[in-house]
Amino acid sequence: MPIVFVVSDPVRLGLVASLSRPEGNATGVGLFTVTVEPKKLELLHQLVPQAVVIGILANPRNPGVESVSTGLQTAARTLGLQTYVVNAAAEGELAAAFATFVEQRVGALVVASDPFFNDRRAELVALAARHAIPAIYEWREFAAAGGLMSYGTVISDAYRQVGVYAGLILKGEKPANLPVMQPTKFEFVINLKTAKALGLQIPDRLLALADEVIE
Repeated sequence: MPIVFVVSDPVRLGLVASLSRPEGNATGVGLFTVTVEPKKLELLHQLVPQAVVIGILANPRNPGVESVSTGLQTAARTLGLQTYVVNAAAEGELAAAFATFVEQRVGALVVASDPFFNDRRAELVALAARHAIPAIYEWREFAAAGGLMSYGTVISDAYRQVGVYAGLILKGEKPANLPVMQPTKFEFVINLKTAKALGLQIPDRLLALADEVIE
């Protein structure tokens, strides 16, 4: 049965042989969230330059978690920042993770991209607000739910691309002949109401970069 996917890194996961030549019964969209994480850190640093210790919330069950953590830590060193990684992968671990961030006095937080976190975005946003920790997420939906900022691919566009491939396969095309598509649209969203609640003034340069400002 042909498979059309939306995943973070299909080559690393072993779903395809390469992006240009899937060589199997699966193809789709590779989000490559690993490359997005350092940009999230950079944007967060611009907003909260006084934060020296940056928390990283990661899911240890994610196959790409090591690459994500390594990329963020390398980017942090370049910016002269320290990082503190806390893992969460099950119900009840998110609250404990935030308690640890508070205990370690992190000044800001990068929530790594992961389906587990996406499914619990309301809880994550509420925890960040409760502990007054400036945080950045990947999907726009986090900012719409009250998160401070988000930067990442436009997930709706990725799903639209999947629909195109599904249509081609239903018409007889083979997945092996359809190269894995990469995202072409990225969006940066700022929630001004949340920034105000945290006592943060958004620099004009960040406002100018934003694709959407939620008031």
